Amino acid sequence: METKNLWNVYSNSQLLRLEQLIEAYKVYLDKGKTERECIKEAVEMAKGAGYRDLKDVIESGETLKTGDCVYAVCMDKTIALFQIGKEPIENGMNILGAHVDSPRIDLKQNPLYESGEFGYFDTHYYGGVKKYQWVTLPLAIHGVVVKKDGTVVDIVIGEDEKDPVVVITDLLIHLAAEQLETKAAKVIEGEKLDVLIGSKPLAGEEKEAVKANLLKMLKEQYGIEEEDFIKLTQNWTPVEVKNVKHSEYDLIFSLSNNDLTLSYGQIFLDSIEFYQLRSQEDQHIIKINYTTYKLTENQYHELKSFLNPTE
Repeated sequence: METKNLWNVYSNSQLLRLEQLIEAYKVYLDKGKTERECIKEAVEMAKGAGYRDLKDVIESGETLKTGDCVYAVCMDKTIALFQIGKEPIENGMNILGAHVDSPRIDLKQNPLYESGEFGYFDTHYYGGVKKYQWVTLPLAIHGVVVKKDGTVVDIVIGEDEKDPVVVITDLLIHLAAEQLETKAAKVIEGEKLDVLIGSKPLAGEEKEAVKANLLKMLKEQYGIEEEDFIKLTQNWTPVEVKNVKHSEYDLIFSLSNNDLTLSYGQIFLDSIEFYQLRSQEDQHIIKINYTTYKLTENQYHELKSFLNPTE
């Protein structure tokens, strides 16, 4: 089967629309470096395409009808978008699925420690990570902390030009002769991916003074204490030159590009001509962008009874 290069067959108007899509997609990539950030952006896109929150529909006592579009968010990491068709749900649904999680470095619980008068965060990697690619790379932190009083704090450090960045260290070249003989899968072990975050000791502190100073900074700047790390979700992602392209401006290099393309496409379709086709669908359409999404039997029956449309 011969495939055509679309650069050669697109009209000028199609190329213009493609450029608009690319620019919007780059914004999505910049804003969606974690599952929570992707879902937050997806909700805004869904609202812009005419979707309503399923909770609001239920609270108002409305009954969904053909052509209605609603969304539901689960734990800020999953979104399901529903387009209501003409036929009862028993006749089937069209289901599209795409994931929004991607490789990253996560913090363990109680991650902060001091070694050799340096402060580190203990980490574990998530997803299919080529570990050697993550060393000596400027990293930003994206995450959520639930403090002891129940307050939720969103944290993003490293994306602004004025923000500090951190790194995972590697051996200097003249100390790495043995390391360079190692296979790529073993050259950087998972346990060596701890993040270096500081070296300045707290004045007057004799034991673990660097750790004490880092805790002091966290308390002063973010109101976070060491106990708050128990209820913490923090992800380290590369600090990138945003939307890097090569000289002819037709390629995008970005973290999670392959993971987020499908999820973005599902949502983006609703802001273009696909939005006009909803009422013509005979069956319901459910789009799920997820980390992990499963319906219990009770949830299925509740959904089934609720989604039976009226003409």
